[in-house]
Amino acid sequence: MSLVHNNTMAIERVSKDDLISFIENNTKIRIDSLVESAFETAEEVHAGIKREDGSSSFLETHVWPVTMNVIKHYLTTTQYLTTLQITSAILHDVMEDNDRILDLYTSQSYGFDAYFRHRFGEYVYSASNTLKTKPLENYSGSTEEEQKMIRFADYCSVLTNSKYDIKIIKLADRLNNMKFIAQIPNHEKIKRYLREAEDFYIAFSLFPPQTIDFYKEIRKAYDELKRIKITA
Repeated sequence: MSLVHNNTMAIERVSKDDLISFIENNTKIRIDSLVESAFETAEEVHAGIKREDGSSSFLETHVWPVTMNVIKHYLTTTQYLTTLQITSAILHDVMEDNDRILDLYTSQSYGFDAYFRHRFGEYVYSASNTLKTKPLENYSGSTEEEQKMIRFADYCSVLTNSKYDIKIIKLADRLNNMKFIAQIPNHEKIKRYLREAEDFYIAFSLFPPQTIDFYKEIRKAYDELKRIKITA
């Protein structure tokens, strides 16, 4: 595992081997067929995808680090960690990549949703589907910006009423994205991440049950993004 630094922020770069080694050496969980299938599917769907800088591997700077940070959180709490949480974390973004999914599974007439549910079960399917951002056309509004606001409000409501596992995966996901985008000072997502942190994610980390570790880290990432925006 390595860290890429930019001023006070750092983004993890975690390999698949790093993650497997961490699970084997720090948890009492065995890498079973469910987790192995999750690795396989994540690699298949996210293969070759790069981050916003155009060069960083999505798997090594997002999927694997997010999964590792989810596991680290559970190891510091009394919450029960199983292969279901690990599998859900590994697959948290799989349902988002619609174009890649359609290309990979066009030969499967029953569709990716049915395949995913059959392969990973209802628990993991529900987690991935809950974390997925719904298409903008699902929301009414006189402008695209208004549609985005309504979609975000709906997504916040869904997250607020979701299970603990969903909360932890989403907070780890958002923290990773905020820290990564800090490496690209002029990126358009900085403004959105600041607004969404102010409107929801900072408070979300404090909603019962509180996650003080994520509150501290998201607040730190928010302060850094705010500094970058001011100096850009």
